[in-house]
Amino acid sequence: AYLFWTRGTAAGWGERMVVARARFSERVWKYVVVFGALFVSLGGYIFYNTNVLNVYENTGSRQQLQADYEKQYKSTATEPQPKVIGVKVNVELFPSTQRTRMSGSYQLINKNTVPVEDVRLSFMSGREMQFDKLEFVPVADLVSTNEAMGLRHYKLKTPLLPGEKMVLNFDLTLTTNGFRNSAANTSIVKNGSFINGFQVLPSIGYQPRFELEQDKDRKKFDLKPRERALDRDNPEGLKTNYLTNFSDWIEFETVVSTEADQIAIAPGYLQREWAEGGRRYFEYKMDAPILNFFAFQSARYEVKKDVWKGPNGDPNGDVSLEIYHHPTHTFNLDSMIASSKASLDYSTKAFGPYQHRQFRIVEFPRYQDFAQAFPNTIPYSEGVGFIARVTPEDEKDIDYPYYITAHEAAHQWWAHQVIGGDVQGATMLSETLAQYSALMVMKQKFGEAKMKQFMMYELDRYLTGRATEQKKEVPLGRVEDQAYIHYAKGSLVMYALQDYIGEENLNRAIKAFRDDTAYKGPPYPNATMLIKRIREVTPAHLQYVIDDMFESIIIFDNRATKASYKLLPNGKFEVTIAVVAKKRKSDDLGKETDLVLNDWIDIGVLDEKGAPLFIEKRKIEKEQMEFVITVDKKPAKAGIDPFNKLIDRKSKDNVINVDKA
Repeated sequence: AYLFWTRGTAAGWGERMVVARARFSERVWKYVVVFGALFVSLGGYIFYNTNVLNVYENTGSRQQLQADYEKQYKSTATEPQPKVIGVKVNVELFPSTQRTRMSGSYQLINKNTVPVEDVRLSFMSGREMQFDKLEFVPVADLVSTNEAMGLRHYKLKTPLLPGEKMVLNFDLTLTTNGFRNSAANTSIVKNGSFINGFQVLPSIGYQPRFELEQDKDRKKFDLKPRERALDRDNPEGLKTNYLTNFSDWIEFETVVSTEADQIAIAPGYLQREWAEGGRRYFEYKMDAPILNFFAFQSARYEVKKDVWKGPNGDPNGDVSLEIYHHPTHTFNLDSMIASSKASLDYSTKAFGPYQHRQFRIVEFPRYQDFAQAFPNTIPYSEGVGFIARVTPEDEKDIDYPYYITAHEAAHQWWAHQVIGGDVQGATMLSETLAQYSALMVMKQKFGEAKMKQFMMYELDRYLTGRATEQKKEVPLGRVEDQAYIHYAKGSLVMYALQDYIGEENLNRAIKAFRDDTAYKGPPYPNATMLIKRIREVTPAHLQYVIDDMFESIIIFDNRATKASYKLLPNGKFEVTIAVVAKKRKSDDLGKETDLVLNDWIDIGVLDEKGAPLFIEKRKIEKEQMEFVITVDKKPAKAGIDPFNKLIDRKSKDNVINVDKA
């Protein structure tokens, strides 16, 4: 670039070549040699890290691997496999070198009605793993391996008969070698490690979660569109839970070691702690079966502690509250503690007892922005709570650390007590019910007027999600792990439902469902069972609401067209409201059909702060209706469904200013 850079009047490549030769001095030659050597050295260093120490992967090669996995191994999906019933694991975390070692054993059992002859192991991080031990007792022979896909196939010397048990002993190390071309390892880091057990430990049998999901990607590799989730009443799907297909409820214990200045956390109760060889050791054990779903964390934490007083003043019911956090990330700790207490209060009274004696929140770095519920332990990203600057006094600000804490606390009931089968509607039983529990805690804390803002956010999220749906939208009761449905629409539906049939009635139905299904499976619970319980507490004239909310895709177009008031002689205000309402049913591809109106919908009058002066459900039987309401204070706004409890494509026109007549 320096040699051929145009300066002065030189034009054309001939003149520029002459200028370049003149510029090519001994000094320039030295620069070429030095920087050329640096260029080659840096390129070689990058190549060595991305192609020698690691396997170079891009999006295309990863997708090819996923497609090959499905093509080669989908036929094994129906092979009988043993299930994990117990995990005992020693976890050694080495944050400074980004390495972890997990050794221990799986306790396995054949829950099939036929013998197990072959066992197939899958490793999520197979190519970065070091396998020091993988052995079965009784003995099994290694038949084949696929290092690229992280697969191992074993043949049992003696078939495992139904009801018989066996052991898988393992010693596995996950290392970080230099750097990769993409997807750096952020699970084990110098301060703030968070590694899921699935990243190292084996899964058993064919794993559909490794398949390509998007149909446009599948088409590139001559794969058919991905199969839909099984019908929610399918007995085959109800044989496994939707989190893991190779285990039900398990016994769990672990010893986690880390560097001397860090604290290591895992689900379970701390049995003992000690130091040895310049490292710290923590032994955890669960006192009751849990899902095969756990993770390990380590960092230089400070710990904020509190206690939630159990119901009826019984000290044996007290729960230890702990937040493990970065020393300077203290902005929202009080809000998290308050939310933890309020959540344990609400869900215990409404749905049944909390199953643990402790509740821990554990911070991890913002390489990822989410919180996740494991038994009695909540890994929680600094990016969604610990460094948030929330101003609750601001009417437009939502205290989302309070909300996220409430949602994750609710998962101790909805997932860790009740877990759905691997069918449609499964995530409604976990994510939607967790949303509902959190919303009720939020409503108690902030009031109904503040909740409108949150529900508007959820409405926007749902409408955006359905507009970008890649396949087909399904009703909430048949959700197929679509976040915009089980989170956003789930919030809208459950918040509206408690308003229609009453919070106490809805909670009674949910508690009955929980009592029926907690810690059950197989067969696992499904959405049909929950909807049935809700129908039982719903009045006859509102049964249509259950159909609309869970079994259909309903969109409203409600709006206020005119609102005026006049002052009455007694000092009260007479408000006249004109509204338009339309109700449409959408099919799974978004085609809408108008429905005949026969619905109960809120008609409301609000003050200048958005608080209701009057709100009452009125039967809407025509598209255009007018209502006359008397209120005690001067009205500011009025309209139909003023708190946006129904799914309305244009929600901002539900209320309008009230003018003087």
